[in-house]
Amino acid sequence: MIASLNGTVLHATSHSLVLDVNGVGYLIHVTPNVASGAHIGSALLLHTSLTVREDALTLFGFETRAARDFFELLQSVSGIGPKVALSALSLYRPTELADAITREDSAAIEKVPGLGKKGAQRLILELKEKAAILGLSQSSDGAKPSPRSPWKEQLLSALVGLGFTAKDAQSRIDSVALEVSESEVTDISELLKLALASGKQP
Repeated sequence: MIASLNGTVLHATSHSLVLDVNGVGYLIHVTPNVASGAHIGSALLLHTSLTVREDALTLFGFETRAARDFFELLQSVSGIGPKVALSALSLYRPTELADAITREDSAAIEKVPGLGKKGAQRLILELKEKAAILGLSQSSDGAKPSPRSPWKEQLLSALVGLGFTAKDAQSRIDSVALEVSESEVTDISELLKLALASGKQP
């Protein structure tokens, strides 16, 4: 998988860029916000997601890993493909979209082109707990949540991927944190073993 590309902008439209990386031009689909900030001849680093289809390989690029991860999370919802996911992030910042999901603001999410009322409800149902995992949503008073340590973010994502709820995963992470210090964290796989051993799997 191509996780990121660092190169020079050769061409730009409102929804795509051509990035020259060591003499190879990559066509990357981006949000209008990313496209408007790209200047011909300037250096640019994009965090990318590669979509593989029978007839095409399509790259999507984002300014941050969080935005890229949220783009991929959106596609985990049945009926949502890369086109709708990119439309969602073109209309809203990841923080705004995550907040709308956690608040179950269906009316705001319905504004995403190609989603509709049923799609918005399905997105809320399937992602309400996961939206908080990326640390993007805001608390009820509008304040940003305290940032987690990188290893805690990775471990949380891994546990949820194994079927744990966000609440159960966080509980196991808290148990692991009591056993290791930040300076001892070196291998996420070892931390995952500790988390799985801290209780029965769901």
